[in-house]
Amino acid sequence: MSTTGASADPLAALGSLPGVPEAVESVRKAVDRVYGHRIMRRRSNEITSEAALRGARGSAALSGADWALEEVRRRTDFSGDDQARVMGAALRLTAEAGQLLSIWRQSPLRVLARLHLVAAADGDEQVGRPRQEGEAVDEPLIELPLPSAAEAHGRLDGLAELIIAGGSAPALVTAAVVHGELLALRPFTSHNGLVARTAERVVLVGSGLDPKSVCAAEVGHAELGRAAYLAALDGYVSGTPEGMAAWIAHCGKAVELGARESMAVCEALQRGAA
Repeated sequence: MSTTGASADPLAALGSLPGVPEAVESVRKAVDRVYGHRIMRRRSNEITSEAALRGARGSAALSGADWALEEVRRRTDFSGDDQARVMGAALRLTAEAGQLLSIWRQSPLRVLARLHLVAAADGDEQVGRPRQEGEAVDEPLIELPLPSAAEAHGRLDGLAELIIAGGSAPALVTAAVVHGELLALRPFTSHNGLVARTAERVVLVGSGLDPKSVCAAEVGHAELGRAAYLAALDGYVSGTPEGMAAWIAHCGKAVELGARESMAVCEALQRGAA
């Protein structure tokens, strides 16, 4: 992660980049609209469950398993092939994320290790810990240069310190940096994309921006498309103010689209058609 100056609160400094305050405000308004819907006051658990399913589908799509929503609903066995296993991992991560909110601010590295363990769902010795020198990374859809294990460990520690210290950065900025840093580092031997998008959700929910987890950014990331996702990630990795701002704005648009999706679900429930 690169910031624009020697601020004691580098995440907050990112919040002042051109275009970022506007993105933060736009996200807040989009989230507020969902929470203000009358259905949210009476049937929020249903909206949360639907957002979780759609979020998992969106995250899996960005990792190469682009299934129709009804196929995800229908299937009960996710062990058959590579795509099914990706979808199963995304569903498990979405279910697990809510159990880790209280741990995140005290021990983010522990949460990330747990997320990788849940995603991989096997007993391989590489699971549930950051990769070591010489270990290969299976993340074929992200073709950025891979940092060394030593660099990944150091930057993970730095990210954890920022999370634990807290600060005044908007939730969107923190979530975008966590997401972007994990994609850039690919600290685990597999499932880094799924883990990164789940961590983004953990930040958005745990910060209080989206406490009921109904504005699934994964939905928006999938809707914006893999090409736009990777192009925005290139901006983050560049470390330039413009690139960082573009990535944060991209993540903001994804949250807005997730909020729009849940608004549509609310409207459907209100009509009695869902």
